[in-house]
Amino acid sequence: MAINFITIMFFLPLLAINVNAQGPVTYDITKYGAKSGGDISQALMDAWKEACNSTSPSTIVIPGGTWSLSQVKLLGPNKAPIELQVQGTLQANPGQLPNKEGEWITINYVNYFTLSGGGVFDGRGQEAWKQNDCHKNKNCAKLPMNLSFNFVNNSIIRDVTTKDSKNFHVNCISSHNVTFLRFTVSAPGDSPNTDGIHLGRDTMINIKDSIIKTGDDCVSIGDESKEIHIQNVTCGPGHGISVGSLGGYAEEKDVQGIYVTNCTFIGTTNGVRVKTWPSAPATLTVSDLHFEDLIMDNVSSPIIIDQEYCPHNLCKKDRPSSIKITNVRERNVRGTTNTAEAVTFICSGLKPCERGGVGDIDLTYNGNQGPITTKCANVKPKFVGKQNPPVCATTAQSA
Repeated sequence: MAINFITIMFFLPLLAINVNAQGPVTYDITKYGAKSGGDISQALMDAWKEACNSTSPSTIVIPGGTWSLSQVKLLGPNKAPIELQVQGTLQANPGQLPNKEGEWITINYVNYFTLSGGGVFDGRGQEAWKQNDCHKNKNCAKLPMNLSFNFVNNSIIRDVTTKDSKNFHVNCISSHNVTFLRFTVSAPGDSPNTDGIHLGRDTMINIKDSIIKTGDDCVSIGDESKEIHIQNVTCGPGHGISVGSLGGYAEEKDVQGIYVTNCTFIGTTNGVRVKTWPSAPATLTVSDLHFEDLIMDNVSSPIIIDQEYCPHNLCKKDRPSSIKITNVRERNVRGTTNTAEAVTFICSGLKPCERGGVGDIDLTYNGNQGPITTKCANVKPKFVGKQNPPVCATTAQSA
């Protein structure tokens, strides 16, 4: 078996605290009253509570088959490593949840947690999408996410699928050293607000060997995120992989160390994107972004820095963004675009982008709306290798 850095980092502390631990104890939800055709929420919470109190490693099993789950909040702390093994398909109620302000499945305050089993989390969001007017109504009704992870540390989510969430598929907030491995997101390209994985206030998050098909960002990265590694992910349909949007709240904190490598984008409305609001109160810094070895397959706007991000005209543009973007590297980005404007660097007039590097861009326009172009403002990137099309030709500095 191949041993890589992520594997070592995840299992080393686990082994250190469990050298003398016994084998895992299994908690099958059918032993706690779960029956096919009925709501398994209480059975799952009862099994979880017992497993959390176990001083030996534990595995909660949801067997194969289709199970109805109304809503659960699974809380730590756990006393030993804990695994939730979902072998079947969990189905949400297509209507409102019992707690309208909560998510469908919430997992909080756990350490050394594993979610696995090859199962499916089916949010059954089709009816909710029809009622979603958040693109034009700031006071729109809250819709639940499929999976919400908060204050989760040293954990792995692997070999499971989230499908047709009513809102974001996954929210991972205030967590450390979490890996999403062979993780699948599945929703139609026109499903609104169905971000695949949203991160915020996290450190050392790995998303690897995964497939994300959805109606919004495949991965969105919020403020106070550091050391985020996205590797070998296939994105599309969707809106690409985004840092932001940032700047809407004064208390937002810096973003640093974002690595998007060896990823493929298929028919997405964006490739890799950084977006910040103009006329916004935040003054954070976004630094050390690395977008490398990327394939674009019929993508609109493969590379974007947009510091005038203002969807649906929900903001003013009377003042430039106060967010500083520095040390952004784009290298070996190749493939096809269906928009003539292939690369966009629109940086802040107040705080221009600095220390940017562009290397070996090779994009071909497959449309008929004129020649392929780039658009740049308040940026002077340094070049390495070939640029097709020429990037920021009137403002660039050669390396």
